[in-house]
Amino acid sequence: MKKATVGAAVVGAATVCAVAAFIVNHRMRKSSKWARAMAILREFEEKCGTPDAKLKQVADAMTVEMHAGLASEGGSKLKMLITYVDNLPTGDEAGVFYALDLGGTNFRVLRVQLGGKDGGIVHQEFAEASIPPNLMVGTSEALFDYIAAELAKFVAEEEEKFQQPPGKQRELGFTFSFPVMQTSINSGTIMRWTKGFSIDDAVGQDVVGELTKAMKRKGVDMRVSALVNDTVGTLAGGKYTHNDVAVAVILGTGTNAAYVERVQAIPKWHGPVPKSGEMVINMEWGNFRSSHLPLTQYDHALDTNSLNPGDQIFEKMTSGMYLGEILRRVLLRVAEDAGIFGDEVPPKLKSPFVLRTPDMSAMHHDISSDLRVVGDKLKDILEISNTSLKTRRLVVELCNIVATRGARLAAAGILGILKKMGRDTPRQGGPEKTVVAMDGGLYEHYTEYRTCLENTLKELLGDELATSIVFEHSNDGSGIGAALLAASNSMYLEDKS
Repeated sequence: MKKATVGAAVVGAATVCAVAAFIVNHRMRKSSKWARAMAILREFEEKCGTPDAKLKQVADAMTVEMHAGLASEGGSKLKMLITYVDNLPTGDEAGVFYALDLGGTNFRVLRVQLGGKDGGIVHQEFAEASIPPNLMVGTSEALFDYIAAELAKFVAEEEEKFQQPPGKQRELGFTFSFPVMQTSINSGTIMRWTKGFSIDDAVGQDVVGELTKAMKRKGVDMRVSALVNDTVGTLAGGKYTHNDVAVAVILGTGTNAAYVERVQAIPKWHGPVPKSGEMVINMEWGNFRSSHLPLTQYDHALDTNSLNPGDQIFEKMTSGMYLGEILRRVLLRVAEDAGIFGDEVPPKLKSPFVLRTPDMSAMHHDISSDLRVVGDKLKDILEISNTSLKTRRLVVELCNIVATRGARLAAAGILGILKKMGRDTPRQGGPEKTVVAMDGGLYEHYTEYRTCLENTLKELLGDELATSIVFEHSNDGSGIGAALLAASNSMYLEDKS
């Protein structure tokens, strides 16, 4: 009996020891997993570092590339496109103007009534239509006839008060968000199609000419007075309400910047000097790259697997299309090397672009005590359930690293523009006020990103200059901005003087 009792006790003790050993091993495995996860995070944080000194190097590199792009075509990664916009709105424009915004599979037609000096925008309305898939790969005539027919419908339904007097043509600003080689304020050759469009017979044609022929066929008496890019439209919209606007930046799905340059500072401009002595430059800054950019293995992999390897590097580090994807790639590495989501790597985490920047923003802004939003997003998007608070905190920290790097680099880009314009140093009689017109969903909705960008630029400029820089949200450059450019480039302007 004693032997049996002793035997049972030994077995019981062994079981307890085994369980204890299992728990200790499990904890050790867990803690070593966690240590690996934290090591990946710290390494990523270090590689993404953007100390002020590095940002100033990025800004200097941006300025150098701007000079090179203005000197000659193809002289820089920055295209520095001449827009032929030498007349920005003043706020005195009056009358009814139209805009056509063709940016992708949808397009909009707008009517804007301007009230003249101190009158502002009196009235605006728009209609939206989607382009049938067959027209995206059809002929130029079919596409532009469809657009002109919608324009005709929009005009036919307008109230009598918007009708033009006899002999006066309606005027239109046309935002065409595809690669164009602009040849004047209201003409430009289609270079190629993107965004799922492929209309071969339109390539090499003047996009305004194609639209004008279609409007004639559909009986629309309208003249395109400005062909614009959405970033230039943002600059125009900002300038209409703030005379000190000199720079426009879009931070949305993609990113771009435009600014006002002195014509004498554009060696590649061979045309006459405009009355204003100025010209708006469309930088196409998404294509900026420099050895000073803090690129990581995740950025290199994203670029390699993209549709345009080697291009748009700055855009891939700063814009809404890519921030969520960078986060996904880091989380995948953490899952593979540290197993923090379990022994199996969640299959959804392997899907490129499954994690969108708005979802990253929602997780980054989660202030609930249990980070419930983070938990819900991981479950709903990546099908990762029952995450610990520790894991959720790690995800938020990664969101912060990705967004902070992007926002600080965007701020360095703006500093580069201000340096080129000579607005980065104090002047006698106090600093010149500079308003930066901003637009895009990333800037508008990702509060942490926006705040970081604005604070970083002010830090880089220093206390004295920080007060002279104002950020202004200039909404709908591709719509209202285009209509305003139609107004400031109206052929009837001379009649009023």
